[in-house]
Amino acid sequence: MTGLSYVYAVCHPFEGPSLSRLTALGGTSPTLLHHCRLAAVVSTVPKADFSEQALKARLEDLDWLSSTARAHQAVIDALVKVTTPLPLRLATVFWDSSGVRSMIEERQDDFRRTLNRLEGRVEWGVKLYLDTEPASDLAERPANGRDYLRRRRASTHAHDERWQLAEGFAQSLHERLCRYAENSRLYAPQGSALSTEPGRNVLNAAYLVPRAHSEDFVDQVDRTKDEAPGIRVEVTGPWAPYSFTGEAVL
Repeated sequence: MTGLSYVYAVCHPFEGPSLSRLTALGGTSPTLLHHCRLAAVVSTVPKADFSEQALKARLEDLDWLSSTARAHQAVIDALVKVTTPLPLRLATVFWDSSGVRSMIEERQDDFRRTLNRLEGRVEWGVKLYLDTEPASDLAERPANGRDYLRRRRASTHAHDERWQLAEGFAQSLHERLCRYAENSRLYAPQGSALSTEPGRNVLNAAYLVPRAHSEDFVDQVDRTKDEAPGIRVEVTGPWAPYSFTGEAVL
């Protein structure tokens, strides 16, 4: 045995463009392994990188981990264009195809139930940012203590007003987007340490949208982008419905 079976996703069997033009992990093309009226998307990867012992060391290598995650995601993104994939966790590997089949047999009811629920739907991510506040006049030397307190109160009041405006806009946007979505997930706003985007994250949400409604969903986001000065809206997708798989992901 020269390699291990790496599983990217489980999906319904589909007919469409071949995955042979896509280079997956291990330098091979992903293929479909059909079993129990389901299909696992797999490729062969070297044991030197993906055996249990090797992974313990590899997962500490950030460069390797990053390139592996990109290759894994590239396969999922390709699948989204032709079907509704149920993505499995990074580095889901089995000794051989019989191990993959056993996994499908054990989880087939869960997989099939989740895939039926998500069929024909994709995930869109929407984030709203409150731009960095303008420079405060507190930077100027106050004339006296009373002047300092006046400026401090004015700055605090302006900050509170901007934040309340952003929260109200986020709530309004979320309600409008839910008209096109069958489900949504609201996540805690990202702190500045975790975000590469400027400004303060106000809304961090995922939406499960039927493919037929995706264009209207994105149009709705685009129409709101200039409604509130100082507030920036960003949309990403379409993605595999990661946020809505429940317990189906290994």
